[in-house]
Amino acid sequence: MPEGLIAVFQALPYILQGSFVTIGIVLGAMGFGLAMGIPLALGQVYGSPPVRVAVRIYVWFFRGVPLLVLLFLFYFGFCSLLDINLSAFTVSVAVLGLISAAYQSQIFRGAIASLPAGQLKAARALGMSDAKAVWFIILPQALRLSIPAWSNEYSIVLKDSAVAYALGVAEIMARTHFVATRTYQHLPLYLAAGTIYLILTYAGTRGLRLLENKVRIRGYSR
Repeated sequence: MPEGLIAVFQALPYILQGSFVTIGIVLGAMGFGLAMGIPLALGQVYGSPPVRVAVRIYVWFFRGVPLLVLLFLFYFGFCSLLDINLSAFTVSVAVLGLISAAYQSQIFRGAIASLPAGQLKAARALGMSDAKAVWFIILPQALRLSIPAWSNEYSIVLKDSAVAYALGVAEIMARTHFVATRTYQHLPLYLAAGTIYLILTYAGTRGLRLLENKVRIRGYSR
């Protein structure tokens, strides 16, 4: 058996353990981004002019600065400056979540803008407050319409999670690099890591596609 395959088979259990760390980063970042993205989208659509400007600045900043720079800025910069002791894993989740919130806010904003404007007016005519109308009528539809774009965001966050290796997080890429530098079997090991990422990407997007089909709103095109 070639040495490369031997190295892959021996290292595979160790690398697969890193997939749980990767999944934790992705789920944490996506959840954090969802929790922040919805208020940001609502602020940009329904907020006052100062709120809209603040949201645009937030989106512009976190979409414009590279991920690696933000990781170093928060981990080696703000955490040290403020004397906050956070693990590399936590910082990775937070930074990826802040970036994802910027992108998810634009996904939700587009979904809200695609809904008929008359729905909000009809809710007001029925005596509903704007807050209740947004919460019970607008958001449930917007979240369903956002699933296809959210699936794309999942793929992006999953691939970006590999950069957490720069902080020493023991995810897939970090473990693969650790083994590769000791066995010198870089090509087969990195191919194995790429395969794991492809499997995780397919599983996540497939699950979101099933969710999209389950909650699809009748009358809206695919």
